[in-house]
Amino acid sequence: MPDLLLELFSEEIPARMQARAADDLKRLATDALVEAGLTYASAGAFSTPRRLVLTVEGLTEASPTLREERRGPRDDAPEKALEGFLRATGTTRDALELREEKKGRFYVAQVVTEGRPAATIIAEAIPQVIRNFPWPKSMRWGAGALRWVRPLHRIVCVLSAEDGAEIVPFEVDWIVAGNRTEGHRFMAPEPFSVSSFADYETKLKRAFVVLSAEERAAHIWEDAGNLAFAAGLEPVEDKGLLAEVSGLVEWPVVLMGRIGTAFLDLPPEVLQTSMREHQKFFSVRNPKTGRIERFITVANRETADHGATILAGNEKVLSARLSDARFFWENDLRIARDGMGPWADQLRNVTFHARLGTQAERIDRIARLAREIAPVLGAKPDDADRAARIAKLDLSSEMVFEFPELQGLMGRYYAEAAGFPAEIAAVAQDHYAPLGPSDAVPDAPLSVTVALADKIDTLTGFWAIDEKPTGSKDPYALRRAALGVIRILLSNGLRVNLDRFIDSQLVKHKIALNRAEAKEGEIAALEDVLEEIADHGVFGAAFETVMEAIRKNGKDQPQTGEGSLLRSVGDLVPDLSTDLLAFFHDRLKVYLKGEGVRHDVIDACLAMPGHDDLSLIVMRARALGGFLGTEDGENLLQGYKRAANILAQAEAADGVEYRYGADVKFAETDEERALFAALERAEGAIGPALEAEDFAAAMTEMAHLRGPIDAFFEAVKVNADSQIVRRNRLNLLHRIVETCTRIADLGRIEG
Repeated sequence: MPDLLLELFSEEIPARMQARAADDLKRLATDALVEAGLTYASAGAFSTPRRLVLTVEGLTEASPTLREERRGPRDDAPEKALEGFLRATGTTRDALELREEKKGRFYVAQVVTEGRPAATIIAEAIPQVIRNFPWPKSMRWGAGALRWVRPLHRIVCVLSAEDGAEIVPFEVDWIVAGNRTEGHRFMAPEPFSVSSFADYETKLKRAFVVLSAEERAAHIWEDAGNLAFAAGLEPVEDKGLLAEVSGLVEWPVVLMGRIGTAFLDLPPEVLQTSMREHQKFFSVRNPKTGRIERFITVANRETADHGATILAGNEKVLSARLSDARFFWENDLRIARDGMGPWADQLRNVTFHARLGTQAERIDRIARLAREIAPVLGAKPDDADRAARIAKLDLSSEMVFEFPELQGLMGRYYAEAAGFPAEIAAVAQDHYAPLGPSDAVPDAPLSVTVALADKIDTLTGFWAIDEKPTGSKDPYALRRAALGVIRILLSNGLRVNLDRFIDSQLVKHKIALNRAEAKEGEIAALEDVLEEIADHGVFGAAFETVMEAIRKNGKDQPQTGEGSLLRSVGDLVPDLSTDLLAFFHDRLKVYLKGEGVRHDVIDACLAMPGHDDLSLIVMRARALGGFLGTEDGENLLQGYKRAANILAQAEAADGVEYRYGADVKFAETDEERALFAALERAEGAIGPALEAEDFAAAMTEMAHLRGPIDAFFEAVKVNADSQIVRRNRLNLLHRIVETCTRIADLGRIEG
């Protein structure tokens, strides 16, 4: 069975596109071959800066011959219909067969599609793959119509078998497929012929080209480790940079250079970022001090002076880059040591969002919210306020302007230089976390406080202006912000009622949005609502308290009727708050899905009081999910549903509710009396367990009901002839339902 070798040789392909392009080549080419009737044993794709390569092993020599029977028109159909059928099948009238069927006699044609050699199929399929290749960006060159990421120079297409190899002939924009390729641009530029993938890979290596990106990366990292170890140092791991650099070279030569002593006192993150972003250098660290002292660069060729000239040039360029970084650092330090006032002033002129104000206004909102949250989390309100007000000041610094990815980290350095305590300075770095699903979560009380305030302000702000995520669009990363709140609360085991802080922040946003057009007294009234929320913890009660005070004070008070600002805010905030909390619940379901917690289990827990306390919901859901996974839990659920269904049907039929006064004195069977006793015991034990939030213990107590409930349904007829007994039994069913739903709304559980 033959093997296929395909190489597309071009100018340098951007490193970030290579891996995806190799995968696309493999997928598109193999799909086309299979669709044409060929099969294969295995396929592999490779990429270097100058080539995409596909190897397909174990191809069938030809596509199979296909025989198909097609039914045509009836024998009395118009002549035109028969002629069309003959054209479609490629047959003649005398080759047709007439077949008798229920609806008449029909013409039947035997259509034979002859198999085609693999080389013929490849010659048709591969040019289409090349012409329609899905590059993120592509270009045209010369007079041709072909679009490729960079000018395409050669195509190698060889079909090899045990008896030899053949070129698969085809042409794409005057580029004729052949069996000749080139090695390294500088070290082995002469073309050479290849006859198979094994021959191709061997000759490429002799021509100073390592075909596998994984092999190049492994070689780079091994040599980097050896060079650093010999100097008593260690390379700083950077998988993203390693993948990028391995796509920049075909023959990696690893060199280690020195960083000028004038730059060694720069923060290690600054050195690492500057070298990675500007020069694609790896940082080399002293494990004893943590300082970055050397750099690793990867050349694309061997030189007679063993890289000395390359290193000298790189060190010179790096010195210029780091001089800029040192200038930024020293200027920023000077401002930080003077109190960072100019940075705070600059943020008054930086727009966060056209409708949500400047960064300075946003920082003020976050600081006020952090002051409210702090007591709940055991942080000092004054410290939370101070930390929030300096946490984003580094956005005005020159270093963060040059390297935005250092925001927060530089804020910590500058806050320390300004004389703030370490726990306040750390907030500048920690409050952005977590930025991704694998990021660490802050755990210090101050950092947690400001992180929550930052994310809640962002979410409530965009909810207040109706800029919510829709479908796959989330331009302001609001899903990430909500997931960040969830992870912070759950990872730290924090008990926070979000409703209060969501309501408070929504009112602050409404104040800011309406301040310019508000009438006399309206903003003051909304500020009073904020104070009442702090006292009552609930928007509704706070709002009504302020409205009542306005009504009592009589004249010269702001309007509260329909169409007024106060009435508008009073109507909107509860709806916005409920909608945002539902958004948190949706994100929570996604998060817990990774733990295997079913969505219906979460829904059952969300129906209970305290649904704005995410940690409480999760504690309840985990206990309920574990319980339902047991035999007792599954059987009890079925017993509950049976009781609920019978009760609902009886109430619908009778037009009354059976929810009062189940009395053991009307019990006629031992099973009834046993169920009364079991419910009495369970109710007495479940209550204290729920009070202590020991949901596992509550589930265990509820499991004891399984036996008595099963026995009741097996032995007792609920719809008894006696109306007194029937009513009592229906009231008993309600007691079962009521007891079982004290932990969660089991009616929402599927199955």
